[in-house]
Amino acid sequence: MKKSSVNILIALLILTLGLAGCGKQEEGSNAGSASGKKSDSVSLEIGMLKLTSSAPLFIGIEKGFFKEEGIDAKAKWFEAAQPIAVATASGSVDVGATGITASLYNMVAGGQKLLIVADKGREQEGYSSSALLVPNTSPIKSIKELKGKKIGITQTGSTYHYMAGRMLENHGVTLQDVELVPLNSIKGLMEALKSKQVDAVLLNEPNITTVVNEGYGKVVAQVGDEIDYQTSGVFFSQTFADNKDAAVRFLKAYAKATRYYYDAVLMKEDGKIVPGENYEEVINIIAKYTDQDPEVVKQGLPYIDRDGKLLEEDIKTQVDWYVKENLIDKAIDTEEIVNTKLLEEALQQLGK
Repeated sequence: MKKSSVNILIALLILTLGLAGCGKQEEGSNAGSASGKKSDSVSLEIGMLKLTSSAPLFIGIEKGFFKEEGIDAKAKWFEAAQPIAVATASGSVDVGATGITASLYNMVAGGQKLLIVADKGREQEGYSSSALLVPNTSPIKSIKELKGKKIGITQTGSTYHYMAGRMLENHGVTLQDVELVPLNSIKGLMEALKSKQVDAVLLNEPNITTVVNEGYGKVVAQVGDEIDYQTSGVFFSQTFADNKDAAVRFLKAYAKATRYYYDAVLMKEDGKIVPGENYEEVINIIAKYTDQDPEVVKQGLPYIDRDGKLLEEDIKTQVDWYVKENLIDKAIDTEEIVNTKLLEEALQQLGK
């Protein structure tokens, strides 16, 4: 065979092998895209406060539950609740986690969009989360005895305002029968109780335990024993909720984390809470993210539904109450701000 013919055959062979290699690379690339998480991964910031009730979010980040679902989730810290709702509605953060207040409902009534999608803390019978306290020397033993008295709350329209109003109504007393005293902070409430500037205050854990242990206050009633109350929630911006695939994956990871939290710190035996298998680990994760001592964390572990489910009907109860008290500008359709379908789909995928 002539030398030129050999060269042509060699060139054709190299070209054929090269094309076959390219085909395999392309095939491998397509397979990776279809089955891998990289092309589907979503990066987002979660607006939240350094509170124990954010524990499932801390767990989801720390344990890698979000990463397992292709969600690169990072905490964005805030100093107050309302800016988180504003940031979520504006899309500055995709996910927000904070208290459900009159100001949030007013925001929605004003045309801003966000969706409440999951539980992040509620008042539940049999669990200490928030309570009504009086000075240790007070003769007051029941809620109905607060008629004509001063009750300390954080702010007008706050969760504390709502809890005070609902608890009083349960015992035939109205807000017009008492004087609410806004004290702006938890520290202010504790100081006012200690100095007896007010007759009662509402406080949350671990501050309830601190006050009782220091001997200057006593519990009259646990809020969870008086009312069912969805105090805080996980919110989605409308844009993030519209990305259904990512939204469901986020909630799938969140539900893994709520189950991990519940099984570690909220399990009961014979009516008493007992530490679960991962108790110390969960306490240390919370301590890390909230900058608290683990022993302090143990005093205030809020109730969160094991599957992260909302008390959906309570959102309507809240709106109706705030309208009655003229604390929100107008009634809103709660179906516009509550979305339970995304979590339902996530739980279906997650299984038992």
